[in-house]
Amino acid sequence: MKRILCFGDSLTWGYDPDRRVRLPEDSRWPMVMKDILGEGYTVIEEGQNGRTIASDDPAEGEKNGIRYIGPCLESHSPLDLVIIMLGSNDCKRKFAYSAMDIAGEMQIFLEKVISYDHFRCGDGFKVILMAPPHIAKSINESWLGDSFGYENARKLSTELAGWYKQLADMYKCGFIDASQIVTASDSDGCHLDAENQRKLGKAAAEYVREYL
Repeated sequence: MKRILCFGDSLTWGYDPDRRVRLPEDSRWPMVMKDILGEGYTVIEEGQNGRTIASDDPAEGEKNGIRYIGPCLESHSPLDLVIIMLGSNDCKRKFAYSAMDIAGEMQIFLEKVISYDHFRCGDGFKVILMAPPHIAKSINESWLGDSFGYENARKLSTELAGWYKQLADMYKCGFIDASQIVTASDSDGCHLDAENQRKLGKAAAEYVREYL
Protein backbone atom coordinates (compact mmCIF):
# COMPACT_ATOMS: atom_id res chain seq x y z
CA MET A 1 0.00 0.00 0.00
CA LYS A 2 1.53 3.31 -1.14
CA ARG A 3 0.97 6.14 1.36
CA ILE A 4 0.76 9.70 0.02
CA LEU A 5 0.61 12.83 2.16
CA CYS A 6 -0.82 15.99 0.57
CA PHE A 7 0.35 18.99 2.59
CA GLY A 8 -1.03 22.39 1.74
CA ASP A 9 -3.41 25.24 2.44
CA SER A 10 -7.05 25.88 1.51
CA LEU A 11 -6.39 24.77 -2.06
CA THR A 12 -5.66 21.30 -0.65
CA TRP A 13 -8.31 21.49 2.07
CA GLY A 14 -10.89 22.12 -0.63
CA TYR A 15 -12.33 25.57 0.11
CA ASP A 16 -15.39 26.26 -2.04
CA PRO A 17 -15.05 29.80 -3.47
CA ASP A 18 -18.80 30.06 -4.05
CA ARG A 19 -20.34 28.71 -0.83
CA ARG A 20 -17.29 29.35 1.43
CA VAL A 21 -17.47 25.87 2.94
CA ARG A 22 -15.50 22.69 2.29
CA LEU A 23 -16.11 20.96 -1.01
CA PRO A 24 -17.34 17.34 -0.81
CA GLU A 25 -14.75 14.59 -0.85
CA ASP A 26 -15.35 13.70 -4.50
CA SER A 27 -14.44 17.28 -5.49
CA ARG A 28 -11.18 17.73 -3.56
CA TRP A 29 -8.06 17.07 -5.60
CA PRO A 30 -6.32 14.67 -3.17
CA MET A 31 -9.37 12.42 -3.01
CA VAL A 32 -9.94 12.64 -6.75
CA MET A 33 -6.33 11.58 -7.19
CA LYS A 34 -6.89 8.67 -4.79
CA ASP A 35 -9.96 7.46 -6.67
CA ILE A 36 -8.08 7.50 -9.97
CA LEU A 37 -5.01 5.75 -8.57
CA GLY A 38 -7.27 3.04 -7.19
CA GLU A 39 -6.44 0.18 -4.87
CA GLY A 40 -2.99 0.11 -3.41
CA TYR A 41 -2.88 3.82 -2.51
CA THR A 42 -3.75 5.65 0.69
CA VAL A 43 -4.01 9.43 0.38
CA ILE A 44 -3.85 11.63 3.48
CA GLU A 45 -5.30 15.14 3.27
CA GLU A 46 -3.35 17.70 5.29
CA GLY A 47 -4.74 21.02 4.09
CA GLN A 48 -5.35 23.99 6.38
CA ASN A 49 -7.04 27.25 5.46
CA GLY A 50 -4.59 30.15 5.64
CA ARG A 51 -1.50 27.98 6.04
CA THR A 52 1.78 29.68 5.18
CA ILE A 53 5.12 28.13 4.32
CA ALA A 54 7.07 29.43 7.31
CA SER A 55 5.46 32.65 8.54
CA ASP A 56 3.47 33.30 11.69
CA ASP A 57 0.12 34.98 11.15
CA PRO A 58 -1.20 36.29 14.49
CA ALA A 59 -4.36 37.57 12.81
CA GLU A 60 -5.39 34.07 11.72
CA GLY A 61 -3.87 31.79 14.36
CA GLU A 62 -1.48 28.86 14.10
CA LYS A 63 -0.86 28.71 10.36
CA ASN A 64 2.92 28.23 10.16
CA GLY A 65 3.53 25.18 7.96
CA ILE A 66 7.17 24.62 8.80
CA ARG A 67 6.33 24.30 12.50
CA TYR A 68 3.78 21.58 11.82
CA ILE A 69 5.42 19.57 9.06
CA GLY A 70 7.76 17.64 11.38
CA PRO A 71 5.04 16.33 13.71
CA CYS A 72 2.84 15.74 10.66
CA LEU A 73 5.43 13.56 8.93
CA GLU A 74 6.01 11.64 12.15
CA SER A 75 2.30 11.17 12.75
CA HIS A 76 1.61 9.75 9.28
CA SER A 77 4.79 7.72 8.89
CA PRO A 78 5.59 5.54 7.03
CA LEU A 79 5.12 7.48 3.80
CA ASP A 80 6.03 6.84 0.18
CA LEU A 81 5.34 10.33 -1.16
CA VAL A 82 4.80 13.85 0.14
CA ILE A 83 3.13 16.42 -2.15
CA ILE A 84 3.64 20.02 -1.06
CA MET A 85 1.56 22.92 -2.39
CA LEU A 86 2.05 26.14 -0.43
CA GLY A 87 2.79 29.76 -1.25
CA SER A 88 -0.53 31.43 -2.05
CA ASN A 89 -1.03 32.78 1.47
CA ASP A 90 2.54 34.04 1.54
CA CYS A 91 1.48 36.46 -1.23
CA LYS A 92 -0.70 38.37 1.25
CA ARG A 93 -0.01 42.05 1.74
CA LYS A 94 0.78 41.68 5.47
CA PHE A 95 3.96 39.72 4.73
CA ALA A 96 5.34 42.10 2.09
CA TYR A 97 7.37 39.33 0.45
CA SER A 98 8.87 39.15 -3.01
CA ALA A 99 8.57 35.94 -5.03
CA MET A 100 12.23 35.31 -4.22
CA ASP A 101 11.44 35.63 -0.49
CA ILE A 102 8.66 33.06 -0.80
CA ALA A 103 10.99 30.74 -2.68
CA GLY A 104 13.54 31.19 0.09
CA GLU A 105 10.94 30.07 2.62
CA MET A 106 10.15 27.07 0.47
CA GLN A 107 13.82 26.16 0.23
CA ILE A 108 14.07 26.01 4.04
CA PHE A 109 10.81 24.04 4.14
CA LEU A 110 12.12 21.49 1.63
CA GLU A 111 15.39 21.15 3.52
CA LYS A 112 13.45 20.29 6.67
CA VAL A 113 11.31 17.69 4.88
CA ILE A 114 14.26 16.11 3.08
CA SER A 115 16.38 16.11 6.23
CA TYR A 116 13.59 14.37 8.13
CA ASP A 117 13.30 11.80 5.38
CA HIS A 118 17.04 11.13 5.35
CA PHE A 119 17.72 11.01 9.09
CA ARG A 120 14.41 9.66 10.39
CA CYS A 121 13.00 7.62 7.53
CA GLY A 122 16.05 6.23 5.76
CA ASP A 123 15.25 8.08 2.54
CA GLY A 124 11.92 6.32 2.55
CA PHE A 125 9.72 8.80 0.68
CA LYS A 126 9.80 10.96 -2.42
CA VAL A 127 8.71 14.60 -2.63
CA ILE A 128 6.68 16.46 -5.26
CA LEU A 129 6.68 20.25 -5.11
CA MET A 130 3.53 21.74 -6.62
CA ALA A 131 3.45 25.42 -7.60
CA PRO A 132 0.01 26.86 -6.77
CA PRO A 133 -2.36 28.24 -9.40
CA HIS A 134 -2.14 31.92 -10.21
CA ILE A 135 -4.32 34.32 -8.29
CA ALA A 136 -6.92 35.57 -10.78
CA LYS A 137 -7.56 39.12 -11.99
CA SER A 138 -10.84 39.04 -10.10
CA ILE A 139 -8.86 39.40 -6.84
CA ASN A 140 -9.22 43.15 -7.51
CA GLU A 141 -12.98 42.91 -6.85
CA SER A 142 -12.87 39.99 -4.40
CA TRP A 143 -13.69 40.05 -0.70
CA LEU A 144 -10.15 38.68 -0.29
CA GLY A 145 -8.60 41.52 -2.29
CA ASP A 146 -7.73 43.74 0.66
CA SER A 147 -5.98 40.90 2.50
CA PHE A 148 -4.00 39.85 -0.54
CA GLY A 149 -3.10 43.33 -1.72
CA TYR A 150 -5.01 43.10 -4.97
CA GLU A 151 -2.88 43.08 -8.13
CA ASN A 152 0.42 42.66 -6.31
CA ALA A 153 -0.58 39.23 -5.05
CA ARG A 154 -1.51 38.19 -8.58
CA LYS A 155 1.90 39.32 -9.82
CA LEU A 156 3.71 37.38 -7.08
CA SER A 157 1.70 34.23 -7.75
CA THR A 158 2.67 34.24 -11.43
CA GLU A 159 6.36 34.29 -10.50
CA LEU A 160 6.37 31.36 -8.08
CA ALA A 161 6.46 28.48 -10.56
CA GLY A 162 9.80 29.54 -12.02
CA TRP A 163 11.40 29.68 -8.61
CA TYR A 164 9.77 26.41 -7.47
CA LYS A 165 11.01 24.60 -10.58
CA GLN A 166 14.56 25.65 -9.71
CA LEU A 167 14.09 24.31 -6.18
CA ALA A 168 12.61 21.04 -7.44
CA ASP A 169 15.60 20.56 -9.73
CA MET A 170 18.05 21.51 -6.97
CA TYR A 171 16.60 19.05 -4.46
CA LYS A 172 15.70 16.37 -7.01
CA CYS A 173 11.98 16.56 -6.31
CA GLY A 174 9.11 16.00 -8.65
CA PHE A 175 7.44 19.17 -9.92
CA ILE A 176 3.90 20.08 -10.95
CA ASP A 177 2.88 23.57 -12.03
CA ALA A 178 -0.80 23.78 -11.10
CA SER A 179 -1.16 27.05 -13.01
CA GLN A 180 -0.71 25.10 -16.24
CA ILE A 181 -3.60 22.81 -15.30
CA VAL A 182 -6.23 24.87 -13.46
CA THR A 183 -7.41 28.45 -12.94
CA ALA A 184 -8.67 30.12 -9.80
CA SER A 185 -12.38 30.87 -9.61
CA ASP A 186 -13.56 34.38 -10.46
CA SER A 187 -15.81 34.12 -7.40
CA ASP A 188 -12.94 35.08 -5.11
CA GLY A 189 -9.86 35.11 -7.35
CA CYS A 190 -7.98 32.64 -5.20
CA HIS A 191 -9.63 29.25 -4.70
CA LEU A 192 -10.47 26.39 -7.04
CA ASP A 193 -14.04 25.42 -7.83
CA ALA A 194 -15.09 21.78 -7.96
CA GLU A 195 -14.37 21.40 -11.66
CA ASN A 196 -10.82 22.69 -11.32
CA GLN A 197 -10.20 20.64 -8.19
CA ARG A 198 -11.14 17.53 -10.16
CA LYS A 199 -8.87 18.56 -13.06
CA LEU A 200 -5.96 18.98 -10.67
CA GLY A 201 -6.65 15.63 -9.04
CA LYS A 202 -6.66 13.88 -12.42
CA ALA A 203 -3.39 15.52 -13.49
CA ALA A 204 -1.77 14.75 -10.14
CA ALA A 205 -2.81 11.09 -10.40
CA GLU A 206 -1.23 10.78 -13.84
CA TYR A 207 2.00 12.34 -12.59
CA VAL A 208 2.13 10.26 -9.39
CA ARG A 209 1.55 7.01 -11.24
CA GLU A 210 4.67 7.67 -13.31
CA TYR A 211 6.70 9.20 -10.48
CA LEU A 212 6.24 6.36 -8.01
